[in-house]
Amino acid sequence: MTTASSPRTGRRPDDPSGGPGTAAEPEAEAGGVLSGPYRALTLGIVSVVLLIAFEATAVNTAMPVAAQHLHGLGLYALAFSGFFTTSLLAMVVSGEWCDRRGPMAPLFTGIAVFAAGLLVAGTAVGMWPFVAGRAVQGLGAGLVIVALYVVVGRAYPERLRPSVFAAFSASWVLPSIVGPAVAGTVTENLGWRWVFLAIPVLVLLPLAVMGPALRRAERAERERGDAPPPSWDLDRRRIRLALAVSVGAGLLQYAGQRLDALALLPAAAGAALLLPAVTRLLPPGTLRAARGLPTVILMRGVAAGAFFAAEAFIPLMLVTERHLTPTLAGLSLTSGGLTWALGSWLQGRPAAQRHRHAMIRAGFALTAAAIAGAALALVPAVPPAVVAAAWAVGGIGMGMAVSSISVLMMSLSAPDEAGANSASLQVCDALGNILLVGLAGVLFSALGGAAQAAATAGGAGAGTGSTGGFAVVFAVMTAVALLGAALSGRTRPAAARTVPGTPAGAPAEPPPPEAPDGV
Repeated sequence: MTTASSPRTGRRPDDPSGGPGTAAEPEAEAGGVLSGPYRALTLGIVSVVLLIAFEATAVNTAMPVAAQHLHGLGLYALAFSGFFTTSLLAMVVSGEWCDRRGPMAPLFTGIAVFAAGLLVAGTAVGMWPFVAGRAVQGLGAGLVIVALYVVVGRAYPERLRPSVFAAFSASWVLPSIVGPAVAGTVTENLGWRWVFLAIPVLVLLPLAVMGPALRRAERAERERGDAPPPSWDLDRRRIRLALAVSVGAGLLQYAGQRLDALALLPAAAGAALLLPAVTRLLPPGTLRAARGLPTVILMRGVAAGAFFAAEAFIPLMLVTERHLTPTLAGLSLTSGGLTWALGSWLQGRPAAQRHRHAMIRAGFALTAAAIAGAALALVPAVPPAVVAAAWAVGGIGMGMAVSSISVLMMSLSAPDEAGANSASLQVCDALGNILLVGLAGVLFSALGGAAQAAATAGGAGAGTGSTGGFAVVFAVMTAVALLGAALSGRTRPAAARTVPGTPAGAPAEPPPPEAPDGV
């Protein structure tokens, strides 16, 4: 939701040097991500991901209580999708910024904006100001995640990138263990606001660790001649397209909240802005699942949207339907963070490289099974612990699929396209979250889930509307994950065509260029 363009070095896509940022020193080539040349930078990246991960797990735990306290259960889904809407715009801006000025400025700006959004949300006196704070957080997160991907593409050789992406996933382990417990304890004893107001203190660690390491990496890149000259010549067309997508998505979400005849106007305007801009912002063929890179990009949005749309509603379901405390509801998702790291570690093994496409398919299948399994908690006779077991399965699937998708994207990208393709990956991630979380919110509200959940939370007893709303959300997201499994075979690039009469050993004719979406 996720990164934008990379330096223009002129290397071929098949250049074995691994593109910009490949270390030339023999000792660097022989080491790992924690060897001397990379240790500080890897620790800095991990500290940034730790910050984002802790925020995500803490907010998931506190969100049901915050929405109830602010009388905003009807806007519950918007508090999640609004975050992804603004992050989408920030991702494209960050990619252009990284390509022209390097990743350090957008990375640190994003961390500061992210912290400011937490403060706005933590001091909100109503649900709409709270949603606005989440939107500011999204701006910061979008700047940060793209910059991190560009750092990986520019500072690490290709052989180390799977390990770095595995480290991304491993960084979620500690927050997944302590985040729900800490956030739940704070919410129950001090109030939900302190979950948001205390996290900004954590920005000091990434700033302290990342700064010197990133400066050294950028200096080494300039000395190798890989860094392009600094410029403010941003691709304004891509930024305008991202703005159109964000505004269009926002209008669609607003229409989804109204659910009346007047909602048709903003819905039509949102679709008119969103669809043309998306087809131009993503690689040609993405929406048609064209073979190779377009489907790789698409898979990221499908995976993220299905998994996180379901995950957003699990704590609310456990609090309102099964009457768990916020702490226990949040802890039910802990297993997913732990096994996500395991799945990512599995795909990072050297032997996994030749099974990359199969791992993506298996990851989607496991994710579908997890979402369906979590829905069993709606049955009173089934213990709520089934959610933790199901989410452990889903975590393995997501770790395998998401990290493999990132590795494939890098391997299919020319050095001068790595940033733009990284941005497209994150944009599709954000779009998947926006559209599927928004769809989940519309379905939940249309079936009376928000009103019934509010009544249940207020002690009026559970209603079938609430249960039915949750059930439909989980059923739809299971179907989306199964669709991802069915499409995963198209992540293999189309085979080159051999021209009749071509001598053996001669280059094959490349496949024809993809037509634009809709052609």
